[in-house]
Amino acid sequence: MPDPFVNMIKPVGSQCNLTCFYCYYLGTDKSLEQEPTGRMPDDLLEKAIVQTIKASPGPVVSFVWHGGEPTLAGLDFYRMAVSIQKANLPSGWSCWNSLQTNGVLLDDAWCDFLAEAGFSVGISLDGSADIHDAVRRDRVGKGTYQRVVAAVRRLQERGIQPDLLCTVTRTIAEQPVEVYRALRDLETGWMQFIPIIRQDREGRLTADSVSGEAYGRFLCSIFDTWLAQDIGRQEVQIFAEMLLISSGRSATVCQMSPTCGRAIVVEKDGRVFSCDHFVTPEHCLGSLHHAELQDLLESEVQETFGRNKKDLLPGRCRACLWLRFCHGGCPKDRLAGGAGGEEGLNVLCAGYRQFFQHAEKPVARMAQLLNQGFSIEAVRSDLRGYGRKTLTGVGRNDPCPCGSGRKAKNCCLR
Repeated sequence: MPDPFVNMIKPVGSQCNLTCFYCYYLGTDKSLEQEPTGRMPDDLLEKAIVQTIKASPGPVVSFVWHGGEPTLAGLDFYRMAVSIQKANLPSGWSCWNSLQTNGVLLDDAWCDFLAEAGFSVGISLDGSADIHDAVRRDRVGKGTYQRVVAAVRRLQERGIQPDLLCTVTRTIAEQPVEVYRALRDLETGWMQFIPIIRQDREGRLTADSVSGEAYGRFLCSIFDTWLAQDIGRQEVQIFAEMLLISSGRSATVCQMSPTCGRAIVVEKDGRVFSCDHFVTPEHCLGSLHHAELQDLLESEVQETFGRNKKDLLPGRCRACLWLRFCHGGCPKDRLAGGAGGEEGLNVLCAGYRQFFQHAEKPVARMAQLLNQGFSIEAVRSDLRGYGRKTLTGVGRNDPCPCGSGRKAKNCCLR
């Protein structure tokens, strides 16, 4: 039986209605030498869906609709996609559809469809209005925060709690608690913090890239706030994955798993790639016009790509106390020269080590209590003590060390 996988379909390639400077996918159409406009043809959409179902072990077939900005394909494109899925699913099977969007085009008609079709939705949102609008602007330079939040509210009115994806640049990393609370206060799904790592033409990290140390501090600050206030109320992806691992289970995200290669990409022209972060001619597995998706997914090239995450780990990773949590992180961040000059070492290594060391004991305690059947209320009460350890020596009228700007008595010492 084949292993489960996710098919990330790019119906409009890298086209987008925003101009976020840090976007890793912007310009992909040019590098792939494909038309910068237009969407995936109807016959190719059908082929991609049918072959994904055929290659899946079932009973759930996973599709992520991604970009660029996938809503630019139009609502009728997705109505067609759902219709094709229903017509080709074996009895007892279902499709899990996830739309990753900037949210700007999600009007009532879109939100009605997404709710009726049972889509999960991920929305990109970089914290509070001033932080978000500084980097996520439309084609005429206007900030998009209010439009995105309006889309979140429309989805919530229809029973969808969208997940929030927040990038972490060098600047954003300096405002961890403000960013976290802005997202938390929307009272929606889980949140994910995505470090921005970019290189210039000489292979050096750009000035806007977050350093490993800064990313580690960012995660630690948010963890302390979450530990003191939000256990069981707000889910943060990296915390949840760490809890899974501490409970003896496997991570669900590829960057924290031993191997990868089970999240492939189908571009709008039918070409298939190893991973969303490796959509380059060198990582093209073939085309749906000439090959079966299952054959490409199970090819030696793709199998090697997935194993390399483990096989090419540097010695420092293999001996690391925290290997079980990160497994070297995403290969896209194992840049030439690595961290500290060690080839193949993730540039975020210092930050990951800092965070895992900081969070390991309370997360292990949480796993222990949950495995013993304690309620989330009991877990929250027990772990408040861990959160308070960071407040040793802080007076009630002192500024809270979590960075909220409030007095400690009105924040983490409540």
